[in-house]
Amino acid sequence: MDQAEPDFAAARDCMVDSQVRPNKVYDSRVLAAMRRIPREVFLPADKLACAYLDDDVKLPGGRVLIEPMVIARLLQACAVVAGENALVVAAGTGYGAALLAACGAKVTALEDSAELLAIARPALAAWAPGVALVTGPLGAGWAGGAPYDLILVDGAVGSFPPALAQQLRPRSGRVVGVLRDRAGTGYAVVAEATPAGLRPRPLFDCNVPLIPALAPAAAFVF
Repeated sequence: MDQAEPDFAAARDCMVDSQVRPNKVYDSRVLAAMRRIPREVFLPADKLACAYLDDDVKLPGGRVLIEPMVIARLLQACAVVAGENALVVAAGTGYGAALLAACGAKVTALEDSAELLAIARPALAAWAPGVALVTGPLGAGWAGGAPYDLILVDGAVGSFPPALAQQLRPRSGRVVGVLRDRAGTGYAVVAEATPAGLRPRPLFDCNVPLIPALAPAAAFVF
């Protein structure tokens, strides 16, 4: 007897109703995007069964597809105004970029992994064709599309690369992402552009893995 195909549409609705909405996500654009855009399309073939779990999904190169509740709350924190110019740093397979575009942003997605780009290209072409997918060093941002109203870092960092602050629109730009301290504690922030640099405002605790290419350098302890 053949095994039944997974009902991804039902799983998607269940994800929104049981994982996302009960966790302080009320932005109707985020909820609608997560119901419409198939998360499984943004995963390697051997990870499809993990698409709607309440957890990060491991990707090649030490990367992850962030768990649904956390990416939803980060997107909500972006508070997108329709037509805003946005950059997604460490876009991975493109899921966060696709959701952000569905919320009304004009999105450039930056990724440096050939394996992840190979998944992102067809997935974005099918579900978010307006997203511009570019490749280059993650810490350098993407100056060609600046200034950005919004930069979403799709994963955790020890600190935001200085180049990102330089690519924000002066006075009104912001960075949304997850900061992790050396003890491993992570918290989501909105960091607003000020004349003195980025000013982060903590939002909620979350345990998102570090992006390897943007992880803090190891320090010697004497």
